[in-house]
Amino acid sequence: MTVQYPHGNVFYRNLHRSFPLISHGKGVYLFDTSGKKYLDASGGAAVVNVGHGVREIATAISSQAQKVGYINGTQFSHFAVETLATLVSEFLPFPDGKVYFLTSGSEAVEASIKLARQYWVERGRSSKYHVIARKPSYHGNTLAALSLSDRRHYKDIYGPMLMKTSMVPAPYCYRCFCGAVYPSCGIKCAFELEKQIQVIGEKNVSAFLTEVIGGGSTGAAVPPPEYFSAIRKICDQNEILLITDEIMTGIGRTGEWLACHHFDLKPDIIIMGKGLTSGYIPLSAIAAPKEIVDILYSKGRSFMHAQTFAHHPVGCAAGVATLDYIKNNNLLLKCNTKGTLLKETISSISSDNDVGDIRGKGLLIGIEFVQDKDSRSPFPRELAYAEKFVANALKKGLVVWPNVGHADGINGDLILLAPPFIIEQEEVSLISRVLNETLEEMKQIR
Repeated sequence: MTVQYPHGNVFYRNLHRSFPLISHGKGVYLFDTSGKKYLDASGGAAVVNVGHGVREIATAISSQAQKVGYINGTQFSHFAVETLATLVSEFLPFPDGKVYFLTSGSEAVEASIKLARQYWVERGRSSKYHVIARKPSYHGNTLAALSLSDRRHYKDIYGPMLMKTSMVPAPYCYRCFCGAVYPSCGIKCAFELEKQIQVIGEKNVSAFLTEVIGGGSTGAAVPPPEYFSAIRKICDQNEILLITDEIMTGIGRTGEWLACHHFDLKPDIIIMGKGLTSGYIPLSAIAAPKEIVDILYSKGRSFMHAQTFAHHPVGCAAGVATLDYIKNNNLLLKCNTKGTLLKETISSISSDNDVGDIRGKGLLIGIEFVQDKDSRSPFPRELAYAEKFVANALKKGLVVWPNVGHADGINGDLILLAPPFIIEQEEVSLISRVLNETLEEMKQIR
């Protein structure tokens, strides 16, 4: 059975397609009401880190809801939030981290730039409000988060409503902004931040917001090893807070609890979400070292940001159960080993077809499609290559995640693979086979 607008009362995100009606999920699979099985090779949008149908998480949610389902975080605390904050602080790259829980990645992005702004105001530096981000990038769809994202198809509609921001090139080596090849490029992309700060003026810049390893916007592009050491130095020299968006890459997705651990990076503020509860219930977080929060405390002030569902008891209980499940089942190691296996297995698909590049780390892998491999020219947007690829793979029972526009803001097609960490060799082989079959079909479409 499928459902589609305008039938029923659901306002669907896509008004022009039909949706299989899912009855349940188990492990790495989803099942619709007709009995068809789908291999969830993207974990939704890189959300489902531990798999579907995990009893321990469902039990924790039920147990907490039976005790107390909601407490306002401005009036009370509770065991679930205290425990989860402690568990998260154990893998932060700074000691004595303070963690603030929200319900979506976009909310956490907004809270992070508000914290950065208030930090500077409390320090008597009220001119520092401007946030610099990167392109390509994606940080969410609320207005401030969208302002800080490089998504032209959204900004064409919502542009007049967005705040003014500045952007510098992302470390997207497959499409280097200056046409160079690493390492001869001298990581010019990092030093574009320094140039932009000089244009705006250090006294006006509050923070630099960046993904660590690219998400959907660059298809899991991994920066050069020395990129973040240069970025950290630039931020320190100019007294700018470094905010890292780990909504997609955090909670083990790249084989470490946080992607910043791959680069020995100590950000000032870290944003988490998605895998924090493996999608079982909405939960996100921002984390900051004590010395940042102490500035607010020393001024006798509170964090000037409150939301109804902050520190939600049921969400936090789901987070505790998720982190426990990852540790108890050694899933970080499995993410690393299965990520290596998946990348090696699908490497053979890049021969006689439209695959230009395969990249990523852990179980976050991007596959970029190109019209010409030598020039790396993208398919024209009107062909809708990524959307057609995803639709054809879905017919074969494989779920992958598309993204478009990364090549020049309009054109560019890629997919993300981000399966649950529990994936086994049999499913890895199935992913590779369906990808090959779909690529063969795409030859006829283009």
